[in-house]
Amino acid sequence: MNTFIIFFTFLFPLLHTSTTAQPCPITRCAQNQVPIRFPFYQQATKHPQNCGYPGFNLSCKTQSTTYLSLPYSGDFYIRDINYLDQLITLYDPNNCLPNRLLTFNISGTPFVIPFHENYTFLTCPSEVIKSRFDIIECMSNSTHSVLATSSMRLVSSLVSSYSCRVVVAALPVPVSWPVKEDEEFTAELGGDIQLTWYVPQCGDCEAQGGICGFKSNNSDEIDCFRRLPESSQTGNGLRVFGIICLSIAVPALACATGIALFACCFSSRNHAGESPMQRNNRPAAVLPQPAVVVTGLDESTIESYEKLVLGESRRIPGPNDSTCPICLSEYLSKDTIRCIPECKHCFHAECIDEWLRMNSTCPVCRKSPTAEGATPHTNPV
Repeated sequence: MNTFIIFFTFLFPLLHTSTTAQPCPITRCAQNQVPIRFPFYQQATKHPQNCGYPGFNLSCKTQSTTYLSLPYSGDFYIRDINYLDQLITLYDPNNCLPNRLLTFNISGTPFVIPFHENYTFLTCPSEVIKSRFDIIECMSNSTHSVLATSSMRLVSSLVSSYSCRVVVAALPVPVSWPVKEDEEFTAELGGDIQLTWYVPQCGDCEAQGGICGFKSNNSDEIDCFRRLPESSQTGNGLRVFGIICLSIAVPALACATGIALFACCFSSRNHAGESPMQRNNRPAAVLPQPAVVVTGLDESTIESYEKLVLGESRRIPGPNDSTCPICLSEYLSKDTIRCIPECKHCFHAECIDEWLRMNSTCPVCRKSPTAEGATPHTNPV
């Protein structure tokens, strides 16, 4: 019973809060890329789908460039997103935007073209055109140049005077601002495309310093939230993690407390039924005896083993190498060594002395040496 009371007292408010919509985190495809937030969301990676409005899904190209995929026109890289004015600026990844404009179609998307101008595309002989008009370089070659103009009078002049041929007539082209009526010039059309959206309408919320989002996780209604800094984008994840930890820890703690109380009550009841004589006759607890620790040899035994001072020849008696098996250092002249009498294995004196104080066997052959046959004096070799 106590477990349920604790659960609903502490966890229910948290669970209720988790079902209420919160401003979604701001993400980027790379450090200096365009910030992605409502109504846009990063597809299939960092954002859940309820963090964005339908049709506003963006993607990352090799985790470094943000792009928008239009169903009938392909992928366009994103230069900027103006959330206050609700404008998105696109450019062509292949740096030939005029060629993309010939088939540009935003049907099936939430975007609209704020301004457009009707342009006619023509192809003309390069030798008579190149020095007179601005041409579209990425669509031209050495023999023919491609031009685009919004002036129908100029179109007639180019066709009649320069043997030009119309490729596409009166094509609606997105522009940042309408040109003056019938202005006679050609354009490279190499700038960016600007699109806008009217739904969801978040301009007023942005003007107040807020950020749009769904009112709840199960609602299509839009609400205005306080904008969170990008550094707090892990907050929702920590909230969920905390709820999971609490949902596990609180029942476990309540269960452990119940078991402890039951054991205490059971023990007290058993002791209460005993007479004083029974309590006095209970056998005393037998404490475990400390383990006997086997130590090495005493100092007198160690000192009884032969010590040698190496000469210039550094000759070691017995079955020994030129290095100490304990410290793996090569023996040098004037080094003092000590040999174990049983097996004739030799070592630096300071190395084997320290070993024998903790162990009673030879570190090489593991035989247990004795003091028999030991010579306590030091001989030069």
